[in-house]
Amino acid sequence: MNIQNATVFITGANRGIGLAFAKAVLERGARKVYAAARNPSSIELAGVTPVKLDVTSPEDVSAAAAAATDTTLVINNAGIATFGSFNTPEAETVLRRHLETNLFGVLRVSQAFAPVLSRNGGGALLNVASVASWLSSPTLANYAVSKAALWSLSNALRNDLRPQGTQVLTLHMGFVDTDLAHGISAPKATPEDIVARALDALEAGESEVLADERTREVKRNLSAEPAIYLVPR
Repeated sequence: MNIQNATVFITGANRGIGLAFAKAVLERGARKVYAAARNPSSIELAGVTPVKLDVTSPEDVSAAAAAATDTTLVINNAGIATFGSFNTPEAETVLRRHLETNLFGVLRVSQAFAPVLSRNGGGALLNVASVASWLSSPTLANYAVSKAALWSLSNALRNDLRPQGTQVLTLHMGFVDTDLAHGISAPKATPEDIVARALDALEAGESEVLADERTREVKRNLSAEPAIYLVPR
């Protein structure tokens, strides 16, 4: 997938990793960039086309796909993360909220744009997952479940969309220095580094990118004895 001359649709593009993606694809020569957010007036980056999109709204998703019919690359970046374990009365409500955005939001957007990508030669989906796809902790338990589900969804989408020539790339990384990780005292990558590695992998035709050393370490130790996800945190 070449970024130069691509038409890129990015969810959650008003800040954090989404904003970094928008800046990076413009720098790499994208023909057009749709920057989607719940509030399109929050999109301040010059050179992009703001789009109203709440990924939890089927109506918004359908309208976005109908408006952006020239899209060749979809970056499923929109996501939420709140603190909390499953040992709380509100755990089910919080988990449902995470799944609605981080899993079903990606599914809605991918389903809506799959025919668009097909008509435009196949194109690509880039789904922003996490090292939490493989690790959980009481602090981010709900987020981890949603990202594990997204990893599985991405693998399924890759198989489903292969016949139409659509590349599906899943991005995994640890903590990134964005609003989403505010208040977490742990080493953090910059959004620019994560995005650069993701786009390099996309242009190389890869299916998965492990964008920092911590994520690569976790992936290596999934089959260790004991497996890294079994070690208490």
